[in-house]
Amino acid sequence: MMARRIVLADQVAIMKLSSVLQIAALTATAAAKSCLTRRPTISPSPYQPRLPIPNPPKRHKVCVVETNGDGVTDDSEHILTAFHECNDGGHVLFSKDETYTIGTAMDWTFLKHIDIDIQGRILFSNNTDYWQANSFRFIFQNVTTFFKLGGDDVWIYGGGTLDGNGQIWYDLYAKDIYTLRPVLFGVDGLHNSVVSDIVMRYSPQYYHFVANSTNVIFNNIDISGFSKSKNVAKNTDGWDTYRSSDITIQNSVINNGDDCVSFKPNSTSILVQSLFCNGSHGISVGSLGQYPGAFDIVEHIMSSNISMHNASDGARIKVWPNAPAAMSGDLQGGGGSGRVRNITYEDFTIDNVDYAIEITQCYGQKNLTLCQQFPSVLTIEDIVFRRFRGRTSKNYQPLIAAFACSSDKVCGNIEATGIDVLSPNGTHQAYCLNQDETRLDVECTDLYKGVN
Repeated sequence: MMARRIVLADQVAIMKLSSVLQIAALTATAAAKSCLTRRPTISPSPYQPRLPIPNPPKRHKVCVVETNGDGVTDDSEHILTAFHECNDGGHVLFSKDETYTIGTAMDWTFLKHIDIDIQGRILFSNNTDYWQANSFRFIFQNVTTFFKLGGDDVWIYGGGTLDGNGQIWYDLYAKDIYTLRPVLFGVDGLHNSVVSDIVMRYSPQYYHFVANSTNVIFNNIDISGFSKSKNVAKNTDGWDTYRSSDITIQNSVINNGDDCVSFKPNSTSILVQSLFCNGSHGISVGSLGQYPGAFDIVEHIMSSNISMHNASDGARIKVWPNAPAAMSGDLQGGGGSGRVRNITYEDFTIDNVDYAIEITQCYGQKNLTLCQQFPSVLTIEDIVFRRFRGRTSKNYQPLIAAFACSSDKVCGNIEATGIDVLSPNGTHQAYCLNQDETRLDVECTDLYKGVN
């Protein structure tokens, strides 16, 4: 009888403990849910994307990412655990006021039907030897990424920060231009997804590389990260799209040192709008035609309502010639083919920009005579620039723009209207080569200034 009473007492104790643990778990879940960020509302302006904005149901399961808490020890295992546990219907939380360190290259292309709520700070380690050996490589130029994000129906938001620890990379690249610098936010095969309300700082190279993706919206992204040493942060493009369609980039602030947005090969149906770009190389098609035997396509691009400040270019199309050329030791090419078609740049505010508009089929080739001897075979047609206003820098005055086609046989139907842009000394001139000058709202001249 005594033994039976002991067993019953143990069972009661176990039941009480189980109840306490269940209550604690429910309390923890409720506390986590109370800390979740509300999914942001996406308001496109002035244009709507071609495809519907993703609008998935609310996720119910919550996974809080654990952290070692010291800002140094690798938290990658904790991150992968949370992603797997909450994949296909959950909400992952990176807690506010926490720093999560990533020191391992991770493949996140398995994600689906998931919200990733980044409220804290994600910091990539400064182990440059590891990242050069293990980051994910793409076949275009020298692109590598810390991680690969892919899948379907992924929402990322929360107001937190991704920090690429870029300073060590800026200094390393100054010593060795063949250093493989990772992209901060690498996308490979992402569909029907939204990235919004994220701060990005100190990327080693591009801030975003978006490859093999469809119907993705980037909204309210805050980009900045200049070098604190004499070594400039180079190639820090805001976004590069590659082999992707129906990508929308909008409502964002970009302070960087290279293209604000660049459309790389096989970028189609891209909408870029309502951006503030400072210190950049403009909104750029290309560079294209870099690789012999490759056929590059960029078409159906709309770029609207752009505020461009302290930049080398406002709107730019850059194509390699049909002969070898070298932009730098680690960037060279020429001889590829393809087409650029149906590109519209409109409503640009120009403030201290070297060229408000630039078209060149001589990218990387400083010898214009040689470039014309070997004209690009990549066609450029149906290009519209309209409603540009503001002032250029004094760098190329009296020129405000350059419309340079290496041949009128592969480059035409280019129109520029409402170009209310002046140089500091009040001129409205543009270098025009192989153009129908009657369709350009500038004063054409054969004077050329600048380096391709």
